[in-house]
Amino acid sequence: MVDKSGSRVRQMFGEIAGRYDLLNHLLSLNVDKYWRWWTVRQVPPTGDAPILDLCTGTGDLALAYLRASQGRVPIVAADFCHPMLAIGRQKGTRAAHAEQITFIEADAQHLPLPDDKFQIVCVAFGLRNVADTDRGLREMTRVCRPGGKVAVLEFSQPSWPPFRAFYGWYFRNVLPRIGQALARNRLDAYNYLPESVGEFPCGEALCERLRLAGLRDVKYHPLTFGIATLYVGTK
Repeated sequence: MVDKSGSRVRQMFGEIAGRYDLLNHLLSLNVDKYWRWWTVRQVPPTGDAPILDLCTGTGDLALAYLRASQGRVPIVAADFCHPMLAIGRQKGTRAAHAEQITFIEADAQHLPLPDDKFQIVCVAFGLRNVADTDRGLREMTRVCRPGGKVAVLEFSQPSWPPFRAFYGWYFRNVLPRIGQALARNRLDAYNYLPESVGEFPCGEALCERLRLAGLRDVKYHPLTFGIATLYVGTK
C-alpha cells in the first residue's frame, strides 16, 4: 500500500513545489495543459455562482476557470500544502481578473466551507493523493450546490494492450528517473506517482465511488489513449 498520510503527502509536494510546473509540462509533453482546457470545455462555468478547485497545487485548473469565466465568477483554489499554494498565489496575482481568485489553505477531507455553495467543484490530479478518497468525494459533494457539477481529472490506466505496455514501462522506469533527477526530494515523489496511480480506481470503479458520494448521471471520458480520465457527476 502506498503511504498517502497527510504528513507525507504535504512534505513530498512541498519539496518539489519549485519544479512542479516545469516537470508537469515536460513529462507530459505539455498534454496536461490540453487536459485542463478540455475539462473546462466539458464542465463550463454558468451563471455567477463560485467555483472551487480542490487540491489546486499551483493553481493551473483554477486559473483555467478564471480565464474561461473572464472574471465573471469567483474562483476558490484550495490546497493543504503551503509551498504549492504560495506559488499558486504568485501566479494568481499576475492573472487577468486576479481579484476574482482566492487561494485558501485547507484539507480536502475537512473543508472549512459551507454546504451547497459552488456551481462546480473540481480536482485535477489530486484526488488520488487524498488519504480517504470517499471522504474527499463526500466533501466535494457537500459543498457543491444542488444541480452543480463535480469534476475529477485524474491519471488512469490505458486500455489498449500495446500502448498500455509501453506506457507502463515509461511510467514506471523513465518518468521517475527524470523527475527525481530534476526535482530532488527525500520522499521519492516521482516513484510515488506511478505507485499511487497503479493503486487508484479508474473507469467504472471510480464512477461508483462518485455515485456512493451522492452524485448522479456520472460519466467518464478517457483522454489521450486513457492516460488520463475526466469524471463528471451532478449533485
